[in-house]
Amino acid sequence: MDNLPGLLRTHNCGQLREENIDQEVVLCGWINKYRNLGGLHFIDVRDKYGITQLGFAEFKGDLKMLKDLSLESVVYAKGLVRPRPDSALNKKMDTGLIEVQVSEFKVLSTSDKDKLPFLPLGAKEATEDLRLRYRYLDLRNPKLQSILSLRSKKSLEVREELFSEGFVEVETPILYKSTPEGARDYVVPSRVHPGEVYALPQSPQTLKQLLMIGGTDKYFQMSRCFRDEDLRADRQPEFTQIDIEASFVTTESIKGLAEKLMKRLFKMPDGFKLESITYKDAMEKYGCDKPDNRFGLLHHNVTSLFEESEFGTFKKVANEKGLIKAIFVPGNLGNLSRKDLDGLSEQVRPFGGKGVAFFKVQGGNRSGGISKFIDDALFSSLDRCESGDGTWLFFADGNENVVHACADVVRRFLGNKFDLMKSIYSFLWVHDFPLLEWNPKLKRFTSMHHPFTLPKKEYWETLKKSPIDDPNSPLKDILAEAYDVVCNGYELGGGSIRIHDQVIQSDMFKVLGFSEEEAIKQFGFFIEALQYGTPPHGGIAFGFDRIIMLLAGTDSIRDVIAFPKTTSASDMMANSPSAPSENQIKELHFNWIKK
Repeated sequence: MDNLPGLLRTHNCGQLREENIDQEVVLCGWINKYRNLGGLHFIDVRDKYGITQLGFAEFKGDLKMLKDLSLESVVYAKGLVRPRPDSALNKKMDTGLIEVQVSEFKVLSTSDKDKLPFLPLGAKEATEDLRLRYRYLDLRNPKLQSILSLRSKKSLEVREELFSEGFVEVETPILYKSTPEGARDYVVPSRVHPGEVYALPQSPQTLKQLLMIGGTDKYFQMSRCFRDEDLRADRQPEFTQIDIEASFVTTESIKGLAEKLMKRLFKMPDGFKLESITYKDAMEKYGCDKPDNRFGLLHHNVTSLFEESEFGTFKKVANEKGLIKAIFVPGNLGNLSRKDLDGLSEQVRPFGGKGVAFFKVQGGNRSGGISKFIDDALFSSLDRCESGDGTWLFFADGNENVVHACADVVRRFLGNKFDLMKSIYSFLWVHDFPLLEWNPKLKRFTSMHHPFTLPKKEYWETLKKSPIDDPNSPLKDILAEAYDVVCNGYELGGGSIRIHDQVIQSDMFKVLGFSEEEAIKQFGFFIEALQYGTPPHGGIAFGFDRIIMLLAGTDSIRDVIAFPKTTSASDMMANSPSAPSENQIKELHFNWIKK
């Protein structure tokens, strides 16, 4: 780019080398450092590509101006590339063997040193709140610029890979109809249609299916999606999805395409294929449907072992159809102190756990915690799960979801504590998901994925004939033609084969509690489209931000988004969201209730 005519600069600040010596060059960038060494003046000028030292021994202008310049001011410098003296060589810098002796120097823009909140390359890192408040300063950091470049490169690779497979990129609407898909919608009041709203899409689900009905055959999109849900380190209210849909496909063909895409993005070796695990096995062994399989510490279901136990608390859970899980921590991993064990209770509390029971094994002897309740027969049964010196940890509750979540968070905590998470990319297919899950608050079944997921063929009659108002209905056992891609404990993508038969789709809406009128109100356009010939179709959607997060080696999704929001869905830089003006309220015809 720097060879294009008309640019202010001839080179960037990371480009010059020994072969450029004696060339006249022009550099532009930010002042990163200024040094006055007894009358010898030096400025390190920086841009996203690197840093170059400017020397002023040959400068004929007024050197006093340099003393008044503040860091982060933008400057223009013309001069000759010279070799550095032997005593000033810096082999740690790409440009450390040369400097530019300045003949012409201009200040293009000044930085207010009295107001500068932090230095992007300062020795002391700014707090995250300060970095988000002044995101444009934080973006000057080479790490973030490197991540933005990585994101751009991987976006191109996605397109190249899918274009090579015959996919067509299609943009779908951002202003769309509100439909129940899991999370809350962000809604946009309409000025033209008083009292009505658009919704920002949680995903283009019905739209990509309509593209299949419309004969598009192979669609993809780097889709912007919006969900009004509680946030965390790997979630944002708006995010980018690699959205893929194709006609006349099977589960295996979608998986094959996904594996090709992951192989390219993550630079995996030839022969790369994802291992597989069922949803049921994932929950039993790991306590979650996005397991990190880079290390062991697997869960053991020990509920039945406590049915006749002397430990009343566990006996009650076991006999009331609750769940008791255990993790064995081998002693060769390291010691768990009493402080560590007490701290585990803090790990599980946010997930509904009341605590973590334990006992230790040393040379076959049991001590501490609940050891007095572990008789020889019970210990022998546990010993058949895993044996040796170490610590047994137990999680018990009447709600199995609480137990799964608590055991999962402790397993991940221990994986970090003992540094068990290998520096590799470990992928999994998770499959055989339940189609439905019982929602006790709504007192009905809801979709585990979305209402358009196809049940496995052997369950079609079960969907049609089972009671819909009983949590123990056979509906809970229906498996879906659905699949997730997991890597290092993160869900990277999920998809399914879709319902293309209007009768099955009608049955699905009934099970989900939609009356015929409600189904038509919410999805009438889609139900009608199914009547005009729908090809079998399916797809998958990958969380592009999470992929970049893994590739960049960061644990915060905010690092891979140019202008992210906080965990409270706020933009600290722009002070967004903000209250609408009175004129906006009037134009949009809605009542604004002030808190």
